[in-house]
Amino acid sequence: MPATQKVRVRQKKATSQPKETTTFVEDTHRASDYDDDGSENESGGEDEPMPKDETEEKLERLLFGDTAGFRDALREWEGEGMELVLASEEEGEGEDEEGEEGMEGIDDSDLFFLDSGTAGAGDVDLPLAQTTPGGQQMLREDGPPDAWEDSDDERITVSLAGNNRLRKLRLTEADDVVSGAEYIRRLRRQFERLHPAPEWASAASGSGGRSAKRRKTGAGLSDDEASGSESDVEGEQMDTEGEEEMALQPLARLLQNAGNLTRGEEKGKTGGKRKLRQEVLDIQRLKDVGRGQPSTIDSLTFHPHYPLLLSSGPASTLYLHHISPTTQNPNPLLTSLHIRRTPLHTSAFSAPHGNSIYFSGRRRYFHIWDLDTGKVSKANAPPDRKEEQKTMERFKLSPCGRWMGVVGSARKGGGIITVLSTATQQWVSQVRVDSHNGVADFAWWGDGEGMCVVGKNGEVSEWDGRVRRVVARWVDEGAVGATVVSLGGRSGRQGLGGDRWVAVGSSSGIVNIYDRRPWAVAAEEAAKKNKGDDDDDGQSGIPRNPRPTRMLDQLTTPTSHLVFSPDGQLLVMASRWKKDALRLIHLPSCTVYKNWPTSNTPFGRISAVAIAPTSDMLAVANEQGKIRLWEIHG
Repeated sequence: MPATQKVRVRQKKATSQPKETTTFVEDTHRASDYDDDGSENESGGEDEPMPKDETEEKLERLLFGDTAGFRDALREWEGEGMELVLASEEEGEGEDEEGEEGMEGIDDSDLFFLDSGTAGAGDVDLPLAQTTPGGQQMLREDGPPDAWEDSDDERITVSLAGNNRLRKLRLTEADDVVSGAEYIRRLRRQFERLHPAPEWASAASGSGGRSAKRRKTGAGLSDDEASGSESDVEGEQMDTEGEEEMALQPLARLLQNAGNLTRGEEKGKTGGKRKLRQEVLDIQRLKDVGRGQPSTIDSLTFHPHYPLLLSSGPASTLYLHHISPTTQNPNPLLTSLHIRRTPLHTSAFSAPHGNSIYFSGRRRYFHIWDLDTGKVSKANAPPDRKEEQKTMERFKLSPCGRWMGVVGSARKGGGIITVLSTATQQWVSQVRVDSHNGVADFAWWGDGEGMCVVGKNGEVSEWDGRVRRVVARWVDEGAVGATVVSLGGRSGRQGLGGDRWVAVGSSSGIVNIYDRRPWAVAAEEAAKKNKGDDDDDGQSGIPRNPRPTRMLDQLTTPTSHLVFSPDGQLLVMASRWKKDALRLIHLPSCTVYKNWPTSNTPFGRISAVAIAPTSDMLAVANEQGKIRLWEIHG
């Protein structure tokens, strides 16, 4: 009878299908209804499902859970703030397979639960998260509570001894298996030990984020107000970024971990005065300073006493490096200072002690970084000379440390040098020269009592700051357009600042070297002869058309740098308009060294040159932002 019934059902299904689909017949028989030979198994032919064997029931319990496991999980999760409505066992027995009876009044949220079982944890007894009697989780002792939690953190286990990279997380030698939450805590502790939070982050978190005090500009305006006035004067209301933070970094603190620092003057005295040979120079390349800066380096200066190197450029950042080429970490960076939206053109240590750094860009103001206190202050140009001094980008500090000379922006048929006091940052005097297209360059006398100013037409003016007037004028021989001037060496005379050598570079690459020692003698005699009266010829004994001691024509492009060594035995001349255009000149012979630099010396396009106060180290920066370093042995 069962077999006949099944055949009847098959025929009914077959006849109910259209002709074009009779080929595909749905087979409702299970494989268990047939024997191995294909004949129908009459014992299992009913439509009722076969009873589940023990293996199938075990798989279902592992995959979907069972009623006992469900209720055990609910009991473990008591007190978590979730109102779970449980049906009684009697109601549960009467429910059908779809679970539609007796659940009309239950919310959808009550039909789900969070499974926090410990399946898979093995036989290890793991600590669970501590909870208060009210069910709220306790805060961690080492910080605020986590933003979210994962129940798997307590279910997984991690072996610390079985992994070489995780052994450093063990507290004792026997410490091995930890829970996931404990593993996370130890990883966090190890990271904080290796990377402690910086001071600025701690201060910001302690004060509730950004400081409520807005930074003020030099004119007393806030950042928002200053942004509206930038159209009047470009960058006039710009200020330093992190000015208060930099006040916490004086030079003494920066040098605590800088290694063995020796004052340059003491180092020079121990070895005695050396004399460089002519034509052949013993020089050795050292490790580069830093890994390169993001822009060209326009200014490079050594500290007058400590092995420190200051560099700056259009990247608006000052870099202070400790020069130590023989250490394990050669020439490390001590600190840096970023100035917002102010490409820097000139930066220099104050003389003679070097306890301050002056730096400026194409702005109406400049900044002073006091290394003793770490404070950064801003000084504006003289307010009554705005037309004459629209920018402070080109300045030089006097060797005595009392004066600051700034090239003016007004020409009026000539050029202007504004002299400011470094003590008060106020206007002191002014130097005017008659030169077409203005001032090319100027250099302070060795005693800081005057300066030598060269115009772009090649005329040089000697200005004495004691009488505040030009005491002599002379013309550079063969000048077709002067570009740079430099003073160096000692003449042993007090006249004209005591400098022996003056070098003048031109746009054709020609460099003329003049010996000022006979000029100083003539200037002293003229001062004694005309004491209390004006000089008859206005030259103070200086010839109007002097003959150069030596004319150097090794450069073929405009001269951009002329730097004398402090001992007066070496002159570096370079041009940034051609690659590797640098030469060294021996003094007093005024001869060019033949063995260095070579064709393989990696200068690049030179943008700045500096010589150490001990005259034994040469630093050359290029437009790629790299600083090369050489040691001069003799």
